[in-house]
Amino acid sequence: MTRHIAGHGVIVVALACAAGTPHAATEADIEKSFFPYMHALPTAPGVAPGTVINQGNVANFEGVLDPGMQRYIREGAVEITVGATTSFDTNKSYVDATKVNAGKVKLGAKPGELVGYVAGRPFPEEPDAKDPRAGEKLAWNNRYGMNAYDGLAISPFYWKYINMDSGKVERNILFGFHFLRYTHRVSQAPVPEITPNPSKLYRATYVKVYEPQDVKNTQLLIQRYEDDTKLDDAYLYLGFQRRVRRLSTGQTTDAFLGSDIMIEDFEGYNGRISDMNWKYQGTANILMPFYNHNDMKLSDEYKEPDGYKYVAFGGKGGCFPSVTWQLRKVHILESSPIDTNHPVSRRVHYMDAQTSVISMSLVHDRKGDLWKTYVVGWTHPDFHLAKNKGSGITPFDAFTMIDIQAKHCTTGQLKAQLDAQMVPVSLFNVQNMRGGN
Repeated sequence: MTRHIAGHGVIVVALACAAGTPHAATEADIEKSFFPYMHALPTAPGVAPGTVINQGNVANFEGVLDPGMQRYIREGAVEITVGATTSFDTNKSYVDATKVNAGKVKLGAKPGELVGYVAGRPFPEEPDAKDPRAGEKLAWNNRYGMNAYDGLAISPFYWKYINMDSGKVERNILFGFHFLRYTHRVSQAPVPEITPNPSKLYRATYVKVYEPQDVKNTQLLIQRYEDDTKLDDAYLYLGFQRRVRRLSTGQTTDAFLGSDIMIEDFEGYNGRISDMNWKYQGTANILMPFYNHNDMKLSDEYKEPDGYKYVAFGGKGGCFPSVTWQLRKVHILESSPIDTNHPVSRRVHYMDAQTSVISMSLVHDRKGDLWKTYVVGWTHPDFHLAKNKGSGITPFDAFTMIDIQAKHCTTGQLKAQLDAQMVPVSLFNVQNMRGGN
Protein backbone atom coordinates (compact mmCIF):
# COMPACT_ATOMS: atom_id res chain seq x y z
CA MET A 1 0.00 0.00 0.00
CA THR A 2 1.41 3.44 -0.83
CA ARG A 3 0.46 7.04 -0.37
CA HIS A 4 2.17 10.45 -0.59
CA ILE A 5 3.35 12.79 2.14
CA ALA A 6 2.31 16.39 1.61
CA GLY A 7 5.35 18.53 0.98
CA HIS A 8 7.60 15.62 0.05
CA GLY A 9 6.07 14.03 -3.03
CA VAL A 10 7.81 10.75 -2.30
CA ILE A 11 6.51 7.27 -1.75
CA VAL A 12 5.46 6.31 1.76
CA VAL A 13 5.85 2.71 2.79
CA ALA A 14 3.13 1.15 4.96
CA LEU A 15 2.02 -2.34 5.84
CA ALA A 16 -1.40 -3.49 4.77
CA CYS A 17 -2.19 -5.19 8.02
CA ALA A 18 -5.44 -4.68 9.87
CA ALA A 19 -5.68 -1.73 12.25
CA GLY A 20 -5.19 -2.75 15.84
CA THR A 21 -3.97 -6.24 15.01
CA PRO A 22 -0.69 -7.16 16.76
CA HIS A 23 2.07 -7.79 14.25
CA ALA A 24 4.79 -10.13 15.45
CA ALA A 25 7.97 -9.31 13.56
CA THR A 26 9.22 -12.04 11.28
CA GLU A 27 12.82 -12.79 10.34
CA ALA A 28 12.16 -10.93 7.08
CA ASP A 29 10.85 -7.90 8.98
CA ILE A 30 13.99 -7.79 11.10
CA GLU A 31 16.30 -8.12 8.11
CA LYS A 32 14.43 -5.31 6.35
CA SER A 33 14.59 -3.14 9.47
CA PHE A 34 18.36 -3.44 9.97
CA PHE A 35 19.45 -3.89 6.34
CA PRO A 36 17.11 -1.72 4.25
CA TYR A 37 19.68 -1.25 1.48
CA MET A 38 20.62 -4.91 1.05
CA HIS A 39 18.79 -5.33 -2.24
CA ALA A 40 18.48 -1.76 -3.57
CA LEU A 41 19.50 1.78 -2.72
CA PRO A 42 16.91 4.57 -2.52
CA THR A 43 16.69 6.75 -5.61
CA ALA A 44 15.17 10.07 -6.61
CA PRO A 45 15.34 12.10 -9.85
CA GLY A 46 18.62 14.02 -10.13
CA VAL A 47 19.95 12.79 -6.79
CA ALA A 48 23.39 11.22 -7.22
CA PRO A 49 26.68 11.32 -5.31
CA GLY A 50 28.40 14.63 -5.96
CA THR A 51 25.20 16.55 -6.77
CA VAL A 52 25.30 20.03 -5.25
CA ILE A 53 21.93 21.41 -4.20
CA ASN A 54 21.87 25.18 -4.00
CA GLN A 55 19.64 28.21 -4.33
CA GLY A 56 19.53 27.84 -8.09
CA ASN A 57 18.26 24.26 -8.29
CA VAL A 58 16.60 23.56 -4.93
CA ALA A 59 13.14 23.56 -6.53
CA ASN A 60 14.12 20.29 -8.24
CA PHE A 61 14.84 18.56 -4.94
CA GLU A 62 12.05 19.63 -2.61
CA GLY A 63 10.74 16.07 -2.52
CA VAL A 64 13.88 14.80 -0.78
CA LEU A 65 14.49 17.71 1.60
CA ASP A 66 12.79 18.45 4.89
CA PRO A 67 11.10 21.90 5.06
CA GLY A 68 13.87 23.37 7.20
CA MET A 69 16.68 22.59 4.78
CA GLN A 70 14.49 23.62 1.86
CA ARG A 71 14.11 27.00 3.47
CA TYR A 72 17.81 27.52 4.20
CA ILE A 73 18.91 26.48 0.71
CA ARG A 74 16.20 28.55 -0.96
CA GLU A 75 17.37 31.62 1.00
CA GLY A 76 20.99 31.00 0.02
CA ALA A 77 22.08 30.31 3.60
CA VAL A 78 23.71 27.01 2.66
CA GLU A 79 24.24 24.52 -0.14
CA ILE A 80 24.64 20.79 0.39
CA THR A 81 26.45 18.01 -1.46
CA VAL A 82 24.93 14.57 -1.91
CA GLY A 83 27.00 11.60 -0.75
CA ALA A 84 26.59 7.92 -1.60
CA THR A 85 24.01 6.06 0.48
CA THR A 86 25.78 3.53 2.68
CA SER A 87 24.68 0.94 5.19
CA PHE A 88 25.21 1.77 8.86
CA ASP A 89 25.15 -1.81 10.10
CA THR A 90 23.91 -2.08 13.67
CA ASN A 91 25.82 -3.90 16.41
CA LYS A 92 25.37 -7.67 15.89
CA SER A 93 24.53 -8.36 19.53
CA TYR A 94 21.72 -5.82 19.30
CA VAL A 95 20.36 -7.38 16.11
CA ASP A 96 20.59 -10.86 17.65
CA ALA A 97 18.73 -9.64 20.76
CA THR A 98 16.00 -8.25 18.49
CA LYS A 99 15.62 -11.66 16.84
CA VAL A 100 15.50 -13.53 20.15
CA ASN A 101 12.88 -11.20 21.61
CA ALA A 102 10.77 -10.60 18.51
CA GLY A 103 7.05 -10.71 19.22
CA LYS A 104 7.46 -10.48 22.99
CA VAL A 105 7.08 -6.70 23.25
CA LYS A 106 3.81 -4.80 23.31
CA LEU A 107 2.60 -1.38 24.33
CA GLY A 108 0.82 -0.97 27.64
CA ALA A 109 -2.62 0.57 28.03
CA LYS A 110 -1.17 4.07 28.44
CA PRO A 111 1.66 5.96 26.65
CA GLY A 112 4.97 5.29 28.33
CA GLU A 113 4.06 1.72 29.25
CA LEU A 114 6.00 -1.08 27.57
CA VAL A 115 5.42 -4.75 28.36
CA GLY A 116 7.83 -7.62 27.76
CA TYR A 117 10.86 -5.65 26.56
CA VAL A 118 14.22 -7.35 27.16
CA ALA A 119 16.76 -6.00 24.64
CA GLY A 120 17.20 -5.04 21.00
CA ARG A 121 14.77 -3.04 18.84
CA PRO A 122 11.32 -3.24 20.44
CA PHE A 123 9.29 -2.92 17.22
CA PRO A 124 11.35 -3.92 14.16
CA GLU A 125 8.33 -4.38 11.89
CA GLU A 126 7.43 -1.63 9.41
CA PRO A 127 5.23 1.05 10.98
CA ASP A 128 1.60 0.75 9.91
CA ALA A 129 -0.18 3.94 8.87
CA LYS A 130 -3.44 2.40 10.12
CA ASP A 131 -2.03 1.81 13.60
CA PRO A 132 -2.90 4.80 15.84
CA ARG A 133 0.07 3.97 18.09
CA ALA A 134 2.65 3.50 15.34
CA GLY A 135 4.34 6.76 16.32
CA GLU A 136 4.69 5.63 19.91
CA LYS A 137 6.34 2.40 18.76
CA LEU A 138 8.89 4.38 16.75
CA ALA A 139 9.58 6.54 19.81
CA TRP A 140 10.42 3.37 21.75
CA ASN A 141 12.74 2.25 18.94
CA ASN A 142 14.59 5.53 19.29
CA ARG A 143 14.68 5.29 23.08
CA TYR A 144 16.24 1.84 23.02
CA GLY A 145 18.51 2.44 20.03
CA MET A 146 22.29 2.05 19.85
CA ASN A 147 23.53 5.58 19.13
CA ALA A 148 25.06 5.83 22.62
CA TYR A 149 25.81 2.10 22.87
CA ASP A 150 25.71 0.76 26.45
CA GLY A 151 28.04 3.57 27.46
CA LEU A 152 29.57 6.44 25.49
CA ALA A 153 31.62 9.57 26.15
CA ILE A 154 31.45 12.71 24.04
CA SER A 155 34.59 14.50 25.09
CA PRO A 156 35.76 17.03 24.14
CA PHE A 157 32.51 18.67 23.02
CA TYR A 158 32.81 22.26 21.72
CA TRP A 159 29.75 24.51 21.50
CA LYS A 160 29.56 27.91 19.84
CA TYR A 161 26.81 30.49 20.19
CA ILE A 162 26.63 32.43 16.93
CA ASN A 163 24.84 35.48 15.56
CA MET A 164 23.68 34.07 12.23
CA ASP A 165 23.55 37.40 10.39
CA SER A 166 27.01 38.64 11.37
CA GLY A 167 28.72 35.30 11.96
CA LYS A 168 30.03 36.63 15.27
CA VAL A 169 30.80 33.90 17.80
CA GLU A 170 29.33 35.23 21.02
CA ARG A 171 30.40 32.42 23.31
CA ASN A 172 32.46 29.22 23.35
CA ILE A 173 31.82 26.41 25.83
CA LEU A 174 33.80 23.21 26.27
CA PHE A 175 31.82 20.26 27.64
CA GLY A 176 32.14 16.59 28.38
CA PHE A 177 28.97 14.51 27.90
CA HIS A 178 28.72 10.97 29.24
CA PHE A 179 25.98 8.37 28.80
CA LEU A 180 25.43 5.09 30.64
CA ARG A 181 22.75 2.45 30.17
CA TYR A 182 21.99 0.45 33.31
CA THR A 183 19.59 -2.08 31.81
CA HIS A 184 18.97 -3.81 28.45
CA ARG A 185 22.70 -3.88 27.76
CA VAL A 186 23.78 -6.12 24.88
CA SER A 187 27.52 -5.78 24.29
CA GLN A 188 29.51 -3.75 26.80
CA ALA A 189 30.21 -5.58 30.07
CA PRO A 190 28.37 -6.10 32.29
CA VAL A 191 25.54 -7.66 30.26
CA PRO A 192 22.53 -7.52 30.55
CA GLU A 193 22.48 -4.97 33.37
CA ILE A 194 24.54 -3.07 35.90
CA THR A 195 23.96 -4.15 39.48
CA PRO A 196 23.20 -3.09 42.08
CA ASN A 197 20.56 -0.73 40.69
CA PRO A 198 18.20 -0.14 43.63
CA SER A 199 16.54 2.89 42.03
CA LYS A 200 15.73 0.88 38.89
CA LEU A 201 17.32 3.37 36.54
CA TYR A 202 17.38 2.76 32.81
CA ARG A 203 19.91 5.38 31.79
CA ALA A 204 21.87 8.36 33.05
CA THR A 205 23.45 11.39 31.38
CA TYR A 206 26.25 13.35 33.01
CA VAL A 207 27.46 16.69 31.64
CA LYS A 208 30.36 18.81 32.84
CA VAL A 209 31.61 22.23 31.70
CA TYR A 210 35.39 22.77 31.47
CA GLU A 211 35.53 26.23 29.88
CA PRO A 212 35.02 29.22 30.13
CA GLN A 213 35.85 30.20 33.67
CA ASP A 214 32.49 31.79 34.57
CA VAL A 215 30.62 28.50 34.10
CA LYS A 216 33.51 26.09 34.73
CA ASN A 217 32.55 23.01 36.73
CA THR A 218 28.83 23.44 36.04
CA GLN A 219 27.45 19.90 36.00
CA LEU A 220 24.19 18.31 34.95
CA LEU A 221 22.98 14.84 35.91
CA ILE A 222 19.83 13.27 34.44
CA GLN A 223 18.67 9.93 35.81
CA ARG A 224 15.96 8.23 33.77
CA TYR A 225 13.97 5.42 35.28
CA GLU A 226 13.07 2.09 33.75
CA ASP A 227 9.48 3.13 34.38
CA ASP A 228 8.88 5.86 31.80
CA THR A 229 5.83 7.12 33.67
CA LYS A 230 8.08 8.12 36.56
CA LEU A 231 9.58 11.61 36.38
CA ASP A 232 13.30 11.85 35.65
CA ASP A 233 15.58 13.00 38.43
CA ALA A 234 17.68 15.91 37.19
CA TYR A 235 20.33 17.78 39.15
CA LEU A 236 22.42 20.87 38.41
CA TYR A 237 25.67 21.81 40.11
CA LEU A 238 26.75 25.42 39.71
CA GLY A 239 30.44 25.87 40.42
CA PHE A 240 30.16 29.40 41.77
CA GLN A 241 27.40 28.35 44.21
CA ARG A 242 29.11 25.08 45.12
CA ARG A 243 25.88 23.26 45.66
CA VAL A 244 23.69 20.74 43.86
CA ARG A 245 20.07 21.63 43.26
CA ARG A 246 17.31 19.53 41.81
CA LEU A 247 15.91 20.77 38.52
CA SER A 248 12.17 21.21 38.23
CA THR A 249 10.46 19.56 35.29
CA GLY A 250 9.93 22.94 33.60
CA GLN A 251 13.64 23.76 33.59
CA THR A 252 14.33 21.04 31.04
CA THR A 253 12.56 23.27 28.51
CA ASP A 254 14.58 26.39 29.35
CA ALA A 255 17.52 27.50 27.22
CA PHE A 256 20.43 25.39 28.48
CA LEU A 257 23.23 27.72 29.66
CA GLY A 258 21.90 30.46 27.39
CA SER A 259 22.16 28.36 24.22
CA ASP A 260 19.48 27.73 21.57
CA ILE A 261 18.99 24.22 22.98
CA MET A 262 16.83 22.99 25.82
CA ILE A 263 17.72 19.85 27.75
CA GLU A 264 14.68 18.19 26.21
CA ASP A 265 16.22 18.72 22.75
CA PHE A 266 19.31 16.62 23.44
CA GLU A 267 19.71 13.76 20.91
CA GLY A 268 16.63 14.94 19.00
CA TYR A 269 14.32 14.25 21.93
CA ASN A 270 15.44 13.77 25.51
CA GLY A 271 12.19 13.48 27.41
CA ARG A 272 9.81 10.81 28.53
CA ILE A 273 7.71 9.06 25.93
CA SER A 274 4.72 9.54 28.23
CA ASP A 275 5.13 13.34 28.03
CA MET A 276 4.17 13.44 24.34
CA ASN A 277 1.47 12.49 21.91
CA TRP A 278 3.14 10.59 19.05
CA LYS A 279 1.98 10.44 15.45
CA TYR A 280 3.55 8.49 12.61
CA GLN A 281 3.45 10.66 9.47
CA GLY A 282 4.92 8.21 7.00
CA THR A 283 8.18 6.88 5.63
CA ALA A 284 10.08 8.57 2.82
CA ASN A 285 13.45 8.80 1.08
CA ILE A 286 14.98 11.99 2.50
CA LEU A 287 18.47 13.51 2.41
CA MET A 288 20.04 13.25 5.85
CA PRO A 289 23.53 14.19 7.17
CA PHE A 290 25.04 10.67 7.35
CA TYR A 291 28.65 10.38 6.22
CA ASN A 292 32.16 9.10 6.86
CA HIS A 293 33.83 11.51 9.27
CA ASN A 294 37.37 10.89 8.01
CA ASP A 295 36.31 11.74 4.45
CA MET A 296 34.75 15.10 5.34
CA LYS A 297 36.14 18.62 5.38
CA LEU A 298 37.64 18.81 8.86
CA SER A 299 38.63 21.78 10.98
CA ASP A 300 42.11 22.68 12.20
CA GLU A 301 40.66 24.90 14.91
CA TYR A 302 41.13 22.50 17.81
CA LYS A 303 44.25 20.40 18.36
CA GLU A 304 43.95 16.89 19.76
CA PRO A 305 47.01 14.86 20.89
CA ASP A 306 45.92 11.92 18.73
CA GLY A 307 45.49 14.10 15.65
CA TYR A 308 41.69 13.85 15.64
CA LYS A 309 40.00 16.67 13.76
CA TYR A 310 36.46 17.95 14.13
CA VAL A 311 33.81 18.54 11.49
CA ALA A 312 34.16 21.98 9.90
CA PHE A 313 31.24 24.39 9.64
CA GLY A 314 30.21 26.80 6.90
CA GLY A 315 27.18 28.42 5.32
CA LYS A 316 25.53 31.54 6.69
CA GLY A 317 27.10 32.55 9.97
CA GLY A 318 29.10 29.32 10.06
CA CYS A 319 25.94 27.61 11.33
CA PHE A 320 25.95 24.51 9.11
CA PRO A 321 28.14 21.37 9.33
CA SER A 322 30.26 20.90 6.19
CA VAL A 323 29.25 17.30 5.55
CA THR A 324 27.65 15.29 2.77
CA TRP A 325 24.01 14.20 2.85
CA GLN A 326 22.79 10.70 2.00
CA LEU A 327 19.41 9.75 0.55
CA ARG A 328 18.05 7.45 3.25
CA LYS A 329 14.88 5.70 4.29
CA VAL A 330 13.41 7.91 7.00
CA HIS A 331 10.42 7.59 9.33
CA ILE A 332 8.68 10.91 9.93
CA LEU A 333 7.35 11.27 13.44
CA GLU A 334 5.47 14.08 15.18
CA SER A 335 5.51 14.68 18.91
CA SER A 336 3.24 17.16 20.65
CA PRO A 337 3.39 17.89 24.39
CA ILE A 338 0.58 16.74 26.64
CA ASP A 339 1.31 19.75 28.88
CA THR A 340 -0.43 22.74 27.29
CA ASN A 341 2.02 25.11 29.01
CA HIS A 342 4.97 23.61 27.15
CA PRO A 343 6.89 26.21 25.06
CA VAL A 344 6.77 23.91 22.03
CA SER A 345 3.51 23.09 20.23
CA ARG A 346 5.01 20.20 18.27
CA ARG A 347 8.19 18.73 16.86
CA VAL A 348 8.56 16.88 13.58
CA HIS A 349 11.36 14.32 13.86
CA TYR A 350 13.12 12.71 10.90
CA MET A 351 14.23 9.33 12.24
CA ASP A 352 16.60 7.16 10.22
CA ALA A 353 14.87 3.83 9.59
CA GLN A 354 18.03 1.72 9.73
CA THR A 355 19.52 3.09 12.96
CA SER A 356 16.48 4.68 14.70
CA VAL A 357 18.47 7.86 15.38
CA ILE A 358 16.91 11.30 14.88
CA SER A 359 18.84 13.37 12.38
CA MET A 360 16.55 16.37 11.98
CA SER A 361 13.88 17.93 14.17
CA LEU A 362 11.65 20.85 13.26
CA VAL A 363 10.54 22.66 16.42
CA HIS A 364 7.36 24.76 16.34
CA ASP A 365 6.50 27.44 18.87
CA ARG A 366 3.24 27.65 20.80
CA LYS A 367 1.61 29.57 17.97
CA GLY A 368 2.49 26.75 15.60
CA ASP A 369 5.17 28.67 13.67
CA LEU A 370 8.51 27.07 12.82
CA TRP A 371 10.85 28.19 15.57
CA LYS A 372 14.02 26.11 15.45
CA THR A 373 15.63 23.36 13.40
CA TYR A 374 17.94 20.79 14.94
CA VAL A 375 20.34 19.08 12.54
CA VAL A 376 22.45 16.17 13.82
CA GLY A 377 25.33 14.76 11.80
CA TRP A 378 26.02 11.02 12.20
CA THR A 379 29.24 9.33 11.14
CA HIS A 380 29.88 5.72 10.22
CA PRO A 381 31.91 4.24 13.12
CA ASP A 382 34.39 2.54 10.78
CA PHE A 383 35.52 5.95 9.48
CA HIS A 384 36.05 7.67 12.79
CA LEU A 385 38.21 6.83 15.83
CA ALA A 386 39.92 3.44 15.84
CA LYS A 387 38.17 2.57 19.13
CA ASN A 388 34.77 2.98 17.44
CA LYS A 389 35.56 0.82 14.41
CA GLY A 390 33.46 -2.31 14.06
CA SER A 391 31.25 -1.33 17.00
CA GLY A 392 27.98 -1.13 15.08
CA ILE A 393 26.96 2.08 16.82
CA THR A 394 26.08 5.35 15.07
CA PRO A 395 28.29 8.04 16.60
CA PHE A 396 26.85 11.51 17.09
CA ASP A 397 29.38 13.73 15.28
CA ALA A 398 28.17 17.34 14.91
CA PHE A 399 25.04 19.39 15.42
CA THR A 400 23.46 22.76 14.83
CA MET A 401 20.37 24.18 16.47
CA ILE A 402 19.19 27.17 14.47
CA ASP A 403 16.67 29.60 15.91
CA ILE A 404 15.03 30.84 12.72
CA GLN A 405 13.12 33.59 14.47
CA ALA A 406 16.09 35.01 16.40
CA LYS A 407 18.55 34.38 13.53
CA HIS A 408 20.90 32.67 15.91
CA CYS A 409 22.50 29.25 16.15
CA THR A 410 24.32 26.97 18.55
CA THR A 411 26.76 24.54 16.95
CA GLY A 412 28.53 21.48 18.30
CA GLN A 413 31.79 19.80 17.26
CA LEU A 414 32.60 16.67 19.16
CA LYS A 415 34.64 13.56 19.69
CA ALA A 416 32.45 10.52 20.42
CA GLN A 417 34.42 7.78 22.16
CA LEU A 418 33.33 4.22 22.81
CA ASP A 419 35.42 3.72 25.92
CA ALA A 420 34.01 2.03 29.03
CA GLN A 421 36.72 3.57 31.20
CA MET A 422 35.33 7.02 30.43
CA VAL A 423 31.85 6.12 31.73
CA PRO A 424 32.30 4.51 35.16
CA VAL A 425 29.15 4.08 37.23
CA SER A 426 30.63 6.37 39.89
CA LEU A 427 30.33 9.29 37.48
CA PHE A 428 26.55 9.19 37.44
CA ASN A 429 25.56 10.10 40.96
CA VAL A 430 25.02 13.26 42.98
CA GLN A 431 27.99 12.57 45.26
CA ASN A 432 30.30 12.78 42.25
CA MET A 433 28.90 16.23 41.39
CA ARG A 434 29.59 17.52 44.89
CA GLY A 435 33.12 16.22 44.71
CA GLY A 436 33.72 18.14 41.49
CA ASN A 437 35.75 15.22 40.11
